[in-house]
Amino acid sequence: MTAENKKSSIAALTLSAVGIVYGDIGTSPLYTLRAIFDPEHGLPLTSSNILGIISLIFWSLTIIVSLKYVTLVLRADNRGEGGIMALMALALNSVTRHSRWHFPLLVIGVLGATMFYGDSVITPAISVLGAIEGLEVAAPGMSHYVVPLTIVVLVALYSVQRHGTAGIGRFFGPVMLVWFISLAAMGIVNIIETPAILNALNPWYALDFMLHNEFLAFVALGAVVLAVTGAEALYADMGHFGKKPIRLAWFMIAFPALTLNYLGQGGLLIADPTAIDNPFFHQLGSWSVIPLVILSTMAAVIASQATISGTYSMTKQAVALGLLPRMRILHTSESEIGQIYIPAVNWLQLGVVLIAVIGFGSSEELAGAYGIAVTATMMATTILTFFVTRYRWQLPLVLCIGATGFFLVIDIMLFSSTTLKLFHGGWFPLLLGSVLLTGMLTWKRGRELVFENLERHAIPLDAFLQSLFVGPPTRVPGTAIFLRGESDGVPHALLHNLLHNKVLHERVVFLTVRIKEEPWVAPAEQVEMVELGHNCYQLNIHYGFKDEPDIPGIMRHCATLGLPFEMMETSFFIARQTVISAPGGGMMPWREHLFVAMSRNARGAADYYQIPPNRVIELGTQVEI
Repeated sequence: MTAENKKSSIAALTLSAVGIVYGDIGTSPLYTLRAIFDPEHGLPLTSSNILGIISLIFWSLTIIVSLKYVTLVLRADNRGEGGIMALMALALNSVTRHSRWHFPLLVIGVLGATMFYGDSVITPAISVLGAIEGLEVAAPGMSHYVVPLTIVVLVALYSVQRHGTAGIGRFFGPVMLVWFISLAAMGIVNIIETPAILNALNPWYALDFMLHNEFLAFVALGAVVLAVTGAEALYADMGHFGKKPIRLAWFMIAFPALTLNYLGQGGLLIADPTAIDNPFFHQLGSWSVIPLVILSTMAAVIASQATISGTYSMTKQAVALGLLPRMRILHTSESEIGQIYIPAVNWLQLGVVLIAVIGFGSSEELAGAYGIAVTATMMATTILTFFVTRYRWQLPLVLCIGATGFFLVIDIMLFSSTTLKLFHGGWFPLLLGSVLLTGMLTWKRGRELVFENLERHAIPLDAFLQSLFVGPPTRVPGTAIFLRGESDGVPHALLHNLLHNKVLHERVVFLTVRIKEEPWVAPAEQVEMVELGHNCYQLNIHYGFKDEPDIPGIMRHCATLGLPFEMMETSFFIARQTVISAPGGGMMPWREHLFVAMSRNARGAADYYQIPPNRVIELGTQVEI
């Protein structure tokens, strides 16, 4: 690649990152200041308080986003991939499976992931509500139409997900660039009118505000968090864009625009305190409200799209890591492997988003719910980062504690302040997270119990084959492929076939799929073949949690290993496990029943691994847990 092409590709990726990565944090100015000076908080709207709040916002963006995420956390990449799941896999790989830290790190990672789900539910609701609430500024009589219009926009957004974003995705970057330029321009106009607001860049004003207001300042911190929502997204999207474009997009576009706009809103409030009812839409006067409503709605839809896509990606990783049952995953782009659509997740998420919109009714009410989800994910990220820096990078303990401890103190302060909103919306993401955490840990534990049961009753494969070929059964033409787990021993499907049909195929292949705790496995390392004798083979397939399972594709690759397959002469034998809850099992009865229900609704292995359905023979087997 020439230097010019490289520059143009970085420029294109940077523009795309502006659209996808910073949509969430870019729409925060819509509601942040209004939420901070909510009359419920009791924070007086004085010039000193405004300077202190704007200073807090600026330094939060600097410390949390610029230093923690852009500078430190982006370094913790799992083979180029980011996000809480990739970080959890990295942290789990840093300690041994038998380490006392393994399970706590798993729980922290899963908890962080469930809070990300909470964030991805609230972002569409609060962003679109915040944008359409601008209509109240243009015409106060329109307030009754805000919630219905928000519902229409959200239903339309979720309805088009199955078509993918390939068609409209190219407009995300330019639209968000216009949005950030507009933020910066509005900020500059108001800074020129009230230049005293520039004093807020001095950290002393933030510190002075905290010291003088004490409890009120602590309460306000819970709303200041809204200015940094979406910081997790820049880490989660690292695999799509790379570190450099994300850093360039932040320091050259998003950070300056957000800083100027918050300064501008602060200057506006010093000059005109009555604008607090909706400072964002008052920045340029009444003529600009309708154009801003249109532009901000587009920005809110893009921000929502980013979190929706992030939810699909997170779910796919959770399925691969054994935290959720297999689901139907559709690809919406032939060229981009990462563009997927999961129907079950899409409609479930829409249902919860609509409940949030109707239940809370305004962006102010939703603000309390948002903070807890964001700060809980931030804490989980910081803790996991410590284990990566200490045990994977082998950095000195003092340096690791210093680097992550500083951010953890800030995270704990922010999380503590958001818990004050527990009964004013904060319960919502916690309830959602608790349900998801219970489901994920139940599924993981249930699968472990199933494997333990199969292992107890497993017949060793080598010994079985030795005894089988003492008096071999009749061999029939063709190839039989038996899917088996890592500790299954002889597959039940093979035993059933021998028992009922009394024959064995000419060539027998035992196929085991192993998911590694890393995002990608190089194609050359995906297939491992072991000859077992008598024309029997063990085929081990290794995937990363972001790889796309494709058994037919792997079989085509096997020809290079000296094991060619003719699909029309190949049959796949799969044991369909029916899980039964037995008294005195390994989990509480209600968890066992939950696992059984999840297991019955899981997508079939043949469908998940893209095996042609006309080549599959399923045989049932019962497993007690």
